[in-house]
Amino acid sequence: MNNLPKFHPKHLNWLMPLILSAIMSGSISCFNIFLKAGAVDGFLAIWLHAWALSWMMAFPLILIMLPLVRKFLMKFVQMPNEPTAK
Repeated sequence: MNNLPKFHPKHLNWLMPLILSAIMSGSISCFNIFLKAGAVDGFLAIWLHAWALSWMMAFPLILIMLPLVRKFLMKFVQMPNEPTAK
């Protein structure tokens, strides 16, 4: 495993949302389909189709929203080198 090529750190900006959106859209679509249809014949094909559609929405959305949410939250987070408010 140590011989695997590694990505440059600059690629974390799109790799992290790619992996997180895959996990979230996959698990949520699986859960919702299971709740609605149960363990029906062809469940895997139905789920993979729903996951693909969900991922096509989730990945661009997280790429757009992540910087906006980070900027918003930074208004409420005190950084270690910032003076404390009185």
